[in-house]
Amino acid sequence: MPVEHGKTYLLRIINAGLTTDMFFAVAGHRLTVVGTDGRYLKPFTVDNIMISSGQTMNVFLEANRATNGSGDNSRYYMATSPFFTNAGLLPYDEKITTAILEYTDAPPYTGPLDSPDLPGVHNVAAATAYTAQLRSLVTKEHPIDVPMVVDEDMLVTISAGTLPCEANKTCGGLLGGRIAASLNNISFVAPAVDILDAYYDSISGVYEPDFPDRPPLLFNFTASKLPQELQLMKRGTKVKVLEYGTVVEVVFQDALTAESHPMHLHGFSFYVVGRGFGKFDKDKDPATYNLVDPPYQNTISVPPGGWAAMRFRAANPGVWFMHCHFDRHMVWGHEHCVHCEKWQNPRLSNDGTSS
Repeated sequence: MPVEHGKTYLLRIINAGLTTDMFFAVAGHRLTVVGTDGRYLKPFTVDNIMISSGQTMNVFLEANRATNGSGDNSRYYMATSPFFTNAGLLPYDEKITTAILEYTDAPPYTGPLDSPDLPGVHNVAAATAYTAQLRSLVTKEHPIDVPMVVDEDMLVTISAGTLPCEANKTCGGLLGGRIAASLNNISFVAPAVDILDAYYDSISGVYEPDFPDRPPLLFNFTASKLPQELQLMKRGTKVKVLEYGTVVEVVFQDALTAESHPMHLHGFSFYVVGRGFGKFDKDKDPATYNLVDPPYQNTISVPPGGWAAMRFRAANPGVWFMHCHFDRHMVWGHEHCVHCEKWQNPRLSNDGTSS
């Protein structure tokens, strides 16, 4: 990446990985974060960023290193490393990936390149400290509209468990079953017919409009081990149906996966109003919400062994996937649908266009 001394560069960064969140830094330079998921943030300056899978960050980099031959390098490593919280899931790749930032108006440099100081692969504290700094800009030119009154609230557990092994196959999960993922104990089954087509054409049996607002059982979501009877899950194509204009609060609760989860909702952005560790307490934790300047995102990082809360207004008719951006979690079943209805509208495709 060629730069010139004295200039400021806007880096548009996306984590296009399928497996892990990532740390990113540039040796010898600090980064000023100004936006995420296409929305402005209150600027803050850091040594490194943590970016979830599928998430975007906009950061300023000032090319402010000396270029007068005073001994400073003219070339610096840009580097990224995985943030991977499930230490028990092996193997995984801890390698650091690098590129080079080079001052084109500096004398040639042939010495060793400086490397940035990146957090360790399991550094939950560093990731938590970073995400806590994400706050909406909130100016006259960039107002926000955080819903203060909630019409529907949901508690959605993100978990992994077991499904029966298919006939004539060998599976490595608990009790000879196969590993699967679930939201509120339901592992998503992709339908053969598009859900939006089934809705408009009144095709029965494609999906069930009864995705639960709560998990079927409340248990110690942060325990070290789950009883076997709680590791069995159901399969289904469940849809959460919302009337147009409904204000929804969703609290995502990690349940014994020991992993962070970048949850993504198609068709909407939402306000990330709260985040914490342990089991969500509906009587105490809402008092800690940020309803003044929460970030407006389309991907929310749910901490391992913790929870994250978001709010949105269902004002974009259509059928929209809600899923974890980790590819293995999504194909295992961390996926369900939100259906926002508006009867007066023409038929709408999944990208919101009329058809």
